[in-house]
Amino acid sequence: MPDHTEASHQDIRDAVRALCASFPPEYHRKIDEARGYPEAFVDALTQAGWMAALIPEQYGGSGLGLTEASVIMEEINRAGGNSGACHGQMYNMNTLIRHGSEEQRQYYLPRIAAGELRLQSMGVTEPTTGTDTTRIKTTAVRQGDRYVINGQKVWISRVQHSDLMILLARTTPLNEVKKKSEGLSIFLVDIKAALQNGMSVQPILNMVNHETNELFFDDLEIPAENRIGEEGQGFKYILTGLNAERTLIAAECIGDGYWFTDKVTGYVRERQVFGRPIGQNQGVQFPIAEAFIEIEAANLMRYEACRRYDAGLPCGAQANMAKYLAAKASWEAANACLQFHGGFGFAAEYDIERKFRETRLYQVAPISTNLILSYVAEHVLDLPRSF
Repeated sequence: MPDHTEASHQDIRDAVRALCASFPPEYHRKIDEARGYPEAFVDALTQAGWMAALIPEQYGGSGLGLTEASVIMEEINRAGGNSGACHGQMYNMNTLIRHGSEEQRQYYLPRIAAGELRLQSMGVTEPTTGTDTTRIKTTAVRQGDRYVINGQKVWISRVQHSDLMILLARTTPLNEVKKKSEGLSIFLVDIKAALQNGMSVQPILNMVNHETNELFFDDLEIPAENRIGEEGQGFKYILTGLNAERTLIAAECIGDGYWFTDKVTGYVRERQVFGRPIGQNQGVQFPIAEAFIEIEAANLMRYEACRRYDAGLPCGAQANMAKYLAAKASWEAANACLQFHGGFGFAAEYDIERKFRETRLYQVAPISTNLILSYVAEHVLDLPRSF
């Protein structure tokens, strides 16, 4: 039976913790204050090989699975960082590895592994469709050896800090396909070239220091050889990335949850009010204990989702449930941590308010909690589709 205890993958945990120790809380605090990008931190992760964890060894990577990738993401957040700056390279990678051609893999993967290229961005969401992915309106029309892209995307992260983006577009009109999930294709976009050739970017300021953007495509031409896999099968391919994304987000929330519980238990043991440590009070103990129990349970579901993903088994339900449980647990841990620090929880120097904002995102993205409940109701419990 797999070891899902704290000691599992201890060598990875120790190495990532050692790297993260070189980037103390002040580093992440200053990046957040400046709304900057942790360039030095991401470079360090890349040079240490962690950003190439999923790339097979023959292409210069470590050949690890999603399980190990999730441990890396967990440890970054547990150390007080934010994997949102770099997790795109993890969940996008398997889309290219599993569905890209051998020529594409040979060309791109060694460069990504060496840190010459970053694959941090995925363009799926649109302003009018949200999570109704099959109804996206961005089109890709084949013209000879090129595709011409027109449309719009929103909430697309890390475009300014990535060289490549995986883009989902409709290649066959919705009214011409038998199933609405057909007729969608995915493309690997050279971002710098696209910015000179019909793509424009509008940054979106938000409550988290999470670089995200609105994209506009006006007759953007990309080579047909940049299409990943068969034309019209992109929705099926993109699920590879989406299930990986939800599982990795679960791991990050678990890392956040442990950070919050470590932070608050240390504080309430020492904080004296009315002549006793506040951690002696059950009103303080119980919310922390409840959040910790939920984190531990979410952790097990995370490992189950990883196990199924790495084995090539269907894992949509497990990925969604892991994300739901972990996001809920981390948010409850965040609330307890902020509450029991009192006013100090709002002080930037304690880092709680920053991590509080960061972990709140995952109630909404990359898929909202209500959509997960709908998914489980329909696909696991066999209830009628509610939308």
